[in-house]
Amino acid sequence: MQTQNCFLLSYLKYGDHDAILHCFSIENGFQSFFAKGIYSAKNKMKPYLFPLNLLNITISKVVAENRISCISKIESASDHYDFDEVAMNSILFFTADFLHQVLREEAKNPLLFNEIEKVRKEISAQNYDAYLVFIFKYLSISGLVPLYGNQKFLNPESGLFEDAISHPIFNESISALWKRFLSTSNTYEIRLTRDERTSFLDALMVYCRIHITGFYTPKSLAVVRQIFE
Repeated sequence: MQTQNCFLLSYLKYGDHDAILHCFSIENGFQSFFAKGIYSAKNKMKPYLFPLNLLNITISKVVAENRISCISKIESASDHYDFDEVAMNSILFFTADFLHQVLREEAKNPLLFNEIEKVRKEISAQNYDAYLVFIFKYLSISGLVPLYGNQKFLNPESGLFEDAISHPIFNESISALWKRFLSTSNTYEIRLTRDERTSFLDALMVYCRIHITGFYTPKSLAVVRQIFE
């Protein structure tokens, strides 16, 4: 028996009653698990399937690296959150969608695992800018954030600030916002206006497409935009 503490990133129904769960565990990084019978009428584990839920997953035995482990037991962690609001659920879904894309090759990373727990707490406190902060924090943990500079415009390709604008989204005001994030110790305290939120989100997606191989804007972003715009 082996138990792992995991954040649920996504799940895919398999047949009538089973599912494949994609998770990020503190013990082993990105993991996929086979949940047999989770959609059956008598199974009580289905309510655990919501984005970024923190789960204790027990597998009966460790299998070969190219095979999926079967779950023998699932429990929701004692400090899990109940997110009932549409806005919270939408943000969680988008954040999980983002992570499912960028963490597929991610090994054990306790710093990132703890940051995911932190953004969940911020979202539970109705900090609706938290998911933007988290993407910035992910870039920082991954060593991809720009270098702070005194020039006015951020060049998203080089990650440097320059005297001339190089991309229409990265104008002076958005570049200044990136500087604000780079120079603030607790970025979760930053509060954005609606226009800043929209523009910074666009800039983050552009920056991720440039610096993360194969990155594409998650489809769930459209729902987040509808809610906050």
